Amino acid sequence: MAVVPVILCGGPGSRLWPASTSERPKPFLDLIGGRSLFQRTVLRMSRLTDVAPPLVVTGALHAQEAKRQLLELGAPGRILAEPVGRDSAPALIAAALWIARESPDAQVIAVASDHDIPDTAAFAAAVETARPAAALGAIVTFGVKPTRPATGFGYIRPADPIESAPGVLKVQSFIEKPDAETAATLVSSGCVWNSGNFMFRADAMIAEARTFAPALVEAVECALPFSGSDGEIVALAPRFAAAERISIDRAVMERTSRAAVLPIDYAWSDLGSWDAVWEACPKDEAGNAVSGDAVVTDMRDCLVRAEDGARVVTLGLRNIAVVARGRDVLVSDLAASASLKASLARVTAGDLLGQRAPDESVGLWSSRFEEWLTRRALPAWWCFGADHESGGFHEALSPHFAPLDIARRARVQARQIFVYATAGKLGWQGPWRAAARHGLDALENGFRRTDGLYRFSVASPGKPTVEDHAPLYEQAFVLLALAAITEADIAIEPQSRARAAQLARTIREAFAHRRGGFSADLSANAFLNDPVMHLFEASLAWLRLDRDGPWRQLAGEVFDLFSERLFDRELGRVYEVYDSDWRPLTATSDDRVEPGHQFEWAWLLTQWAALGGEDGAADMARRLYQTGKAGISPGAGLVVDALNDDLSVARGGSRLWPQTEWLRAASRLEQQPADRAREICAAAAAINRYLLPSGLWRDAPSGSVPEKDHPAPASSFYHIMGAIVALGDVAAEQPD
Repeated sequence: MAVVPVILCGGPGSRLWPASTSERPKPFLDLIGGRSLFQRTVLRMSRLTDVAPPLVVTGALHAQEAKRQLLELGAPGRILAEPVGRDSAPALIAAALWIARESPDAQVIAVASDHDIPDTAAFAAAVETARPAAALGAIVTFGVKPTRPATGFGYIRPADPIESAPGVLKVQSFIEKPDAETAATLVSSGCVWNSGNFMFRADAMIAEARTFAPALVEAVECALPFSGSDGEIVALAPRFAAAERISIDRAVMERTSRAAVLPIDYAWSDLGSWDAVWEACPKDEAGNAVSGDAVVTDMRDCLVRAEDGARVVTLGLRNIAVVARGRDVLVSDLAASASLKASLARVTAGDLLGQRAPDESVGLWSSRFEEWLTRRALPAWWCFGADHESGGFHEALSPHFAPLDIARRARVQARQIFVYATAGKLGWQGPWRAAARHGLDALENGFRRTDGLYRFSVASPGKPTVEDHAPLYEQAFVLLALAAITEADIAIEPQSRARAAQLARTIREAFAHRRGGFSADLSANAFLNDPVMHLFEASLAWLRLDRDGPWRQLAGEVFDLFSERLFDRELGRVYEVYDSDWRPLTATSDDRVEPGHQFEWAWLLTQWAALGGEDGAADMARRLYQTGKAGISPGAGLVVDALNDDLSVARGGSRLWPQTEWLRAASRLEQQPADRAREICAAAAAINRYLLPSGLWRDAPSGSVPEKDHPAPASSFYHIMGAIVALGDVAAEQPD
């Protein structure tokens, strides 16, 4: 029977800061040359005798990176994606339960993804030595024969040999990380280091876990999906967060009578600190390990590492680690580098997560947001934001990635299609085609009415329709989604052009206004401006793709409605609510000016002008932009929700989406390069206050309300993507 490798990829590796952080953790870094530690582990597993493809357990934020690195090796494998980290016990138990579905008595070799074992043949021989004991039901840990009395490792005290398993010993006890004096005593008495690598039968591990940690097993079982196949990222459900955060040693190994140890004496390192990395790295004749943009003079036995634009110059150093990544720099005596974790406690959590505001540099903001988008947000929302059982996209996710069981709107499905199609156009290597197709299928199967329009919302799967009416707002976003797909890859929906043209004809028939233009029903007697604004956006998107279609006429009709009815030429603004003849409802409590919509209309009007639209569009855009800027709070640096007619603050809250529209408008309306860069960076800093390292976001700025009270609305992803695209366009025009 084939051995099944389980590779555990968890933890930020904070003792290797600043190279390793929660956003790009240690396993996925190339620390000692050639390959990442994870890839080295995959290759080590592939060279075992009679071995199955590996099962990788990692966080949802890093599942796509694990998949990418597997593909880079041409290696098969499954990935179990944890919604939150819960230490080694839940991870190992999830893997054992998954493997046991196909083969309960399968032998598992469970290893950390970030250890260095140079002698692959010796490791393979050790696995073969451990197999007989594992076959008998023992849970074998690999115990490293100490080379020194280290205080950074746990220890194992071996007992008697196991019959029928030469070389494997029973475990007498486990010892936590000791002080220096105790460590020396343990080494002299024959104890071994606990490597945290194990071999066991899947059913044996599950049985012991059920005995000693039944609630943990129950939580993991509830989170385990029912099926999956090789090469897939299999998302563990949010229920996984209910599992106790505990190591496998404490949960099982210190309690079970099945614990065994195989002493090994090949070279091994957990690469847990910069001095360990230095020992493992190739060195020059002076004992220096140097990588990146570094100039070194008169240096001996040092480690120097420069990343992400950092440049390092050293002179006259001995036994020093210098690690620079962007603006973050570590300088440490190599012998003291293992104590780094304690020092980092004084650094803010935002800094460690890469959230500190960079200098006023559009390029830096663009790079940071792009990394957040591709490594965290896109994978997280496809993994947890898509309903992979019933279809479509969820409306919102809790801070722990749990979907909210509420009615789903057509606009959210269309916006997520737009997001993933745009991601594909930008070069994201993740499953953007599958995500776009997923949203299209949901629109077609659940939202499309017999008249060709798309209904407002449906209930959660299996429940009856909630709102069968079909507002203009929903139709506009379906048009925009079809344009994004056509631009990214029309093969996703070969009929997208025809579908869009038919929907445009249906919109004309359904929403034609008696006095020209379009209606946009809020009620029988009131219209909102933003449905026609998004129809304008969709028309412009199609016009960029198809100059000969109906799109110039459609965009022109929206512009005429805007310039003749919606735009207040005297005051340079657009209102929120109008009567059924498109006259501002100035006498109601809804007489408010939303800065976000001033910015959004301004951004669209610049596009219309660039596409050969009416001459007055650019001037209107500039005036709207100035009105929108009246809504930027000088103290908070955020765009407020709404203004009164005199431009005093009507609603002082600050949602996420107006910040994104501020950035998009600034990218087109600020004329002087220095002013534009300053304004864009201010808007980027505002957006950054809403984004979470997990790939989620708040709809209120950080520090204003508890994070737990604010689920992430999926609809905001469209706005965020628009801002990131605009930021990237400016960065490409004027590289820093």
